[in-house]
Amino acid sequence: MNEQGSSTRLFIPALGGFHDAVSGLGYPLIRFITGLVLMPHGAGKLFGWFGGRGIEGTAAGFARLGLEPALPLAYVVGVTEFFGGLLIAIGLLTRPAAIGVVVIMAVAVFQVHLKNGFFWFNGGYEYPLLWGVVALAIVFCGGGALSVDRKIGREF
Repeated sequence: MNEQGSSTRLFIPALGGFHDAVSGLGYPLIRFITGLVLMPHGAGKLFGWFGGRGIEGTAAGFARLGLEPALPLAYVVGVTEFFGGLLIAIGLLTRPAAIGVVVIMAVAVFQVHLKNGFFWFNGGYEYPLLWGVVALAIVFCGGGALSVDRKIGREF
């Protein structure tokens, strides 16, 4: 029986040992990569790394979009993406960090990208929607296995 209690069988029974060995790694991998993918976006906004505009350029871009007060919002978004991404990756304060990501991605979808349609290659909302939903799933699941939250035995 698998962990859900069903008695499904593998198409290739010889892979049973492999499936047993890696079955608990899926969620930690998703959480870790999600955090790592967010971090360069925040670094670009805060520090100008990876081709980003830095905090002043980010604030100017936010102001052009009508997102005010632009400078404080640029800091909030940059910190949420960079430091929140780090927290999500290591699984520390996972739910609060992920809630921050859900909020900024919702704003990105509805205030910035919705008018451009769905597809990201047209500046649409596909990318922030995907990461917002992944962050929402992380809110639901918390740090999970292989997280600092689990190691210290405390979670929100």
